[in-house]
Amino acid sequence: MSDRPAVTMSGESLLPHDAAVDALVRAEHGDPFSILGPHPDGDGLIVRAYLPNALGVELLERSGGRVLAIMEQGQVPGFYFARLSNAQPYLMRVRWAGGEQITEDPYSFPPLLGEMDLYLFAEGNHRHLGDTFGSQVMEVDGVQGVRFAVWAPNARRVSVVGDFNGWDGRRHPMRLRYPAGVWELFIPRLQPGDRYKYEILGPHGVLPLKADPVALATEHPPGTASVVAEPLDYQWQDEEWINTRGAHQSITAPMSIYEVHAGSWRRDGGDDGRLFDWHELAERLIPYVKEMGFTHVELMPIMEHPFGGSWGYQLLSQFAPSARYGNAHDFAAFVDACHNAGIGVILDWVPAHFPTDAHGLGEFDGTALYEYAHPFEGFHNDWNTYIYNLGRTEVHGFMLASALHWLKNFHVDALRVDAVASMLYRDYSRKEGEWIPNRHGGRENLEAIEFIRHLSDVVALETPGALVIAEESTAFPGVSRPTTEGGLGFSYKWNMGWMHDTLKYMEEDPIHRRYHHDKMTFGLVYAFSENFVLPISHDEVVHGKGSLIDKMPGDRWQKFANLRAYLSFMWTHPGKKLLFMGCEFGQWREWSHDRELDWFLLEEPDHRGVQTLVKDLNALYAREPALYQRDCQPDGFRWVIGDDSANSVYAWLRWGEDGRPLLVVGNFTPVVRYEYRIGVPVEGRWTEVINSDAEVYGGSNVGNGGGIRTEPVEGHGEAQSLSLTLPPLGVVVLRPED
Repeated sequence: MSDRPAVTMSGESLLPHDAAVDALVRAEHGDPFSILGPHPDGDGLIVRAYLPNALGVELLERSGGRVLAIMEQGQVPGFYFARLSNAQPYLMRVRWAGGEQITEDPYSFPPLLGEMDLYLFAEGNHRHLGDTFGSQVMEVDGVQGVRFAVWAPNARRVSVVGDFNGWDGRRHPMRLRYPAGVWELFIPRLQPGDRYKYEILGPHGVLPLKADPVALATEHPPGTASVVAEPLDYQWQDEEWINTRGAHQSITAPMSIYEVHAGSWRRDGGDDGRLFDWHELAERLIPYVKEMGFTHVELMPIMEHPFGGSWGYQLLSQFAPSARYGNAHDFAAFVDACHNAGIGVILDWVPAHFPTDAHGLGEFDGTALYEYAHPFEGFHNDWNTYIYNLGRTEVHGFMLASALHWLKNFHVDALRVDAVASMLYRDYSRKEGEWIPNRHGGRENLEAIEFIRHLSDVVALETPGALVIAEESTAFPGVSRPTTEGGLGFSYKWNMGWMHDTLKYMEEDPIHRRYHHDKMTFGLVYAFSENFVLPISHDEVVHGKGSLIDKMPGDRWQKFANLRAYLSFMWTHPGKKLLFMGCEFGQWREWSHDRELDWFLLEEPDHRGVQTLVKDLNALYAREPALYQRDCQPDGFRWVIGDDSANSVYAWLRWGEDGRPLLVVGNFTPVVRYEYRIGVPVEGRWTEVINSDAEVYGGSNVGNGGGIRTEPVEGHGEAQSLSLTLPPLGVVVLRPED
C-alpha cells in the first residue's frame, strides 16, 4: 500500500450549511455531533473538526499511524474537513503553536450513557450518580479517556473546558440526550488530575464557568475548578465493624460522640500551622478519641466548600471530599482506621441550602434548576443561600445519591442532617407575606418532608446499620418515628430544647437558680417522645456566645466546678451524648476555624481535671447499662427529687434491662449539703462510682468516702435511704454493691 495520504474532495462539498458552521463558530450550536466527527459518505467518511488556533491537522491510521488525509481549512479559520475513502478508525494529529497533539476524535464516539441511567435520573431514583455523572475515567473501544455528563436541560449549548483545551468553550461542545436534559461527551486521553469546568450557554447568554455538581474531586480552595478523580479503589478492612455497627448504634447502646472540625482540632505548627491531612489526623485523632472513650467522631462537613468560614455548611460539592485534607482515597483510609479502632464516623450533611457562588449550582443552566425560582421559596435571607427544590425529581434524586455516596462508597456510619427545621417549614425565619403556602394552604414543605422520608427508607434498605440523624429544633411530631407510623424516619433527633434550657440554667448565678429549677427538669417531660441525642455542639461556643466554661458563673474554681457538674448531669441524663472538641478540657477562647484548639491549657491541673472527668464519664457510661439501655423508655428513669428548688438539688434513678439501678444526685449551689437524705430501692452499701468534685478532677474532694450504707429510714416512698454528703457544685453517682 502507498503511504501517501488519500486525495480529498473539494472542500465546498464537504461543508455543512453556512448557518450551522456559523453557529458552531459562535459556540451556539446545540448539536455539535451533527457537524463534527465522522459522517458516512457512501463507502467513505467525511470528517470535520473545529479546532480554533490549530496550525494544521492530519488524520492518521489508528493502528499503524500512517497519514490517511491532510485536513483542509476553508473560509472559516479552525474549521477542518477531509474525506476518507474507507470508513475506518482514525487518529487526529494536531499542530499547535506550543507543540503537537495526537488524539482520537471526541466526536467519533457514540452516546455512552445508558438509557436506564437517563430514565432513573429523570425519575429521581438514580442511586449511583457519583459513578455515572460528572467525570468518569473509563475505556471506550480500547481508548482511555474521561466521559463527562451534566444535567442542564435549559442550556442551548454546554462545553467541557479545562487546561487541556485552553478553557475554550468552542473546543469540546457536548451532546444533548433527550428528554433527560443531560449533556455528555467522551474526551480521549484525559487523565485523573485534569482540571475542568462547564461553559454553559443559557437561554439569555453565556454563564460564568460552572463547577461540576457531581465532581468527585476539586481544586484546593481558593481554586474552584473540578478535578477528574482517580476511581476509588480502596481495599477496606472493616468488615467486622460494618457487620456489627447496627448494635453499636442502636437506641439500647452507648453512643458518645466527639464533634470535630478537621481543620482546627490540631495543626502542624500551632495556630498558623498547616492543616493535617486525613492520614495525619488519623494518627493523632483516633488514639485521642479512643483514649477518651468516645464511641463516635462526628465531622463537620468535609465536602468541598468555597469559603472556610462557613465551616463546611455552605458547600457546593455534594460528592467530593475537600481537597484541604487530601483525596477520596485518603478519606476512605481515615474512615477505615476509625472502624478498625472501634470508632464510628458521622458526617454532617447539608441538603437544605447551598451558597450563591457564581461557579456553583445557582441558576446552573441560566434558570433556577437546583433551587426554587421564587425568592420566597428559594432564598434563605438568614444565610444568603439558595434552597434546594426537593420537589423536582432530578434534585430529589441528586441529593439522595449524594447521601448514599458517602454511606456506601466511604462506609460512613451516619449522616447528621443539618438545618432540618428550615426544610420542614415554608415560613421558616420569614415574615408574614414573605412565604408561599403549600398546595393545601399550610406552612409545611411537603416536598422536603417527602424527600426526608424517602431518604430514611432508602438508607435503611441500602446501608443496613447506618443512621440518619436530625438537627431539628421545633416540635415537629415524629421526627425519629418510623415512616410506616407517619414519622420522618430519622434514627435520632438532636435535643435542642434540652440544650437551650440547661445551658440557660447553668449560666444563672447559683443564688438565682432556685427560680429556674424547672429548666433542668423540663426535658424529662418529653425525653421519651423521640430518640434523642443531647448536643453541646460547635454552635454553642461561637458567635459571641462564649466557650462552654466561660458560660459558667463565679470565680475560676466555681466555673470549673459548674462545668464538671454540667457534664456529669449530661452524661447521666437520658439521651446519647455529643460534645464539641475543646469542651472536654474547658477551652476558654471561643472556637475559631482558623486556629487549633488551645491544647497548652492541659498543662494546668483544672483543665486536665475536666478532661479526666470526661474520660471517666465515658468509661462509666460504657460499663453501666442503666445509663443507656433504656434511653428511650420512661421506665428507665425515675425522679427521686425533682422539686428541691430551695437547695437546687436534683436526684434520679436510672435502670438497665437487668433492673440494677444507678442513683444520680446533683447539687448546683456552691454549698456543701450534709446529711441529705434520699430514699433508695436497694438495701445495703452503695458505692460512689463518680464524684465530679473529686480531687483528681480539680475539685474539693467532698463526698461520701467512696461509698455509704443505707439506713432503715423511710424516704421518697422507699423503706431504706442514704444520708449523703453532697459536694458543692457537684454531681455524685452511686450504685448498690453486688
